[in-house]
Amino acid sequence: MDSECAASRLRVVLGHLRRPSATAVEAHLTSGAISPASFHPQQFQYTQDNNVLSLEQRRFYEENGFLVIRNLVSDADIDRFRNEFERICRKEVKPPGLQLMRDVTIAKSEFNPSEKVVTKVQDFQEDEELFRYCSLPQILKYVQCFTGPNIMAMHTMLINKPPDTGKKTSRHPLHQDLHYFPFRPSNNIVCAWTAMEHIDRNNGCLVVLPGTHKGTLKPHDYPQWEGGVNIMFHGIQDYDESHARVHLVMEKGDTVFFHPLLIHGSGQNKTQGFRKAISCHFADASCQYIDVKGTSQENIEKEMLQIAEKLYGIKDSVSMKDLWRFRGRLVKGQRINL
Repeated sequence: MDSECAASRLRVVLGHLRRPSATAVEAHLTSGAISPASFHPQQFQYTQDNNVLSLEQRRFYEENGFLVIRNLVSDADIDRFRNEFERICRKEVKPPGLQLMRDVTIAKSEFNPSEKVVTKVQDFQEDEELFRYCSLPQILKYVQCFTGPNIMAMHTMLINKPPDTGKKTSRHPLHQDLHYFPFRPSNNIVCAWTAMEHIDRNNGCLVVLPGTHKGTLKPHDYPQWEGGVNIMFHGIQDYDESHARVHLVMEKGDTVFFHPLLIHGSGQNKTQGFRKAISCHFADASCQYIDVKGTSQENIEKEMLQIAEKLYGIKDSVSMKDLWRFRGRLVKGQRINL
């Protein structure tokens, strides 16, 4: 019965992701959906009360944990982000705190200034041009539906997924983003992830497991992949492999908003080009930091502190939440706790 329900929900979700629409949200009632008359606002757990999302959109996110908005970010903005990324790769600009990452298969001798070896820029909160993404009015319009009016930009990335070398290292294991975050509640955190070009299964689109945001945070660690795994690419160690999956085919400017407990990942890039996307994790400014010691997140805290010491000379006197305090930036409303 569970597998039949999952399959039914998958068919509904896929049907609406494939529906052509210039600006409409990709949302629909899922299998066994409650009628509007019986679905009251107080039953919403994952979305805020405002006039932005329709009832149908809210119900879709509540049931599935993600929502795709078509054509949300303009070509002009995306082209500016692309140009700034290329300037960073050429080392024409060096924003403080920015991390440049490369695929595990790229030898250090090949690490010359070029977008062909930089697979991700992370923590671009000090780069004025890239950080514009986090304060775009059309992005924040939807973010507040999940966080409320006081919004912190907590984690920023521009991903440049490289062509796979044949070792499948360009893929990203299935994971939950909350594994990396020492703040709660999870329902007041959301990721905005925008395609910077056409993205499909050939160049490694996102894959999501609808409804998994309703579960708990699962233990993560490095997967035992023969070709190697990129740094901090932790994956879930135990999940239901029969769970329905949805591959998010997106066009330039399309944006998906998803919950930090949603299980997701991405496949390998089988093309000869680079697949680009820009993203930010936002949180309600009234979220609270937690101590992750003694929890399943202790392994990622240890790794993050080791990286911080290597890059910035930061010693053991700091914690994981100190690193996030450094990264966080207020983008709307008032800064309260984070």
